Amino acid sequence: MFIRQELPGDEGVVRALHRRAFAKPATDDAPAVDGSLEANLVDELRADGDLLAPLCLVAECEGRVVGHVAMSRCRLDDRPAPLAALGPLGVDPDHQASGVGSALMHATIAAADAVGQRGIVLLGHPTYYPRFGFGPAADHGITPPQDWGPAYFMLRRLGSWGDGLSGAFRYAPAFERLDG
Repeated sequence: MFIRQELPGDEGVVRALHRRAFAKPATDDAPAVDGSLEANLVDELRADGDLLAPLCLVAECEGRVVGHVAMSRCRLDDRPAPLAALGPLGVDPDHQASGVGSALMHATIAAADAVGQRGIVLLGHPTYYPRFGFGPAADHGITPPQDWGPAYFMLRRLGSWGDGLSGAFRYAPAFERLDG
């Protein structure tokens, strides 16, 4: 597996990857999902200029993109924040549970630390992300834009964390336009 920055020209393959990664068949309890929500989100973040390009990475296996992680700008108390918002993280279904997602997480965390981000915020599953050093953002004075519960809205402090970083968190506008 090879991890690299997303490059111009990767947009179509990244879009198709997220559609596959987040697609779900219909069940008795829920309709089918085609993965377009996450694919559209990445496209809109890119179009708005809110993706943090050095932190958006792809994983390749045998020359094929099999994973992608997006990192975007965010705000605290309506001011730009020295934090990165992680998500979506998508892995091709044929490569899930094979370490691709973990490799992308480790690489993007290291990249964010290297470029001086103070932390990374995400909304995610409380049994997956703590293994990468994430914990409740509220424990550090960062409150979510919605009541998702402290176990799901998480923060990982990075080397330049320092003091005094707290407030009401807001994702980039593309997140607010999500529909579905």
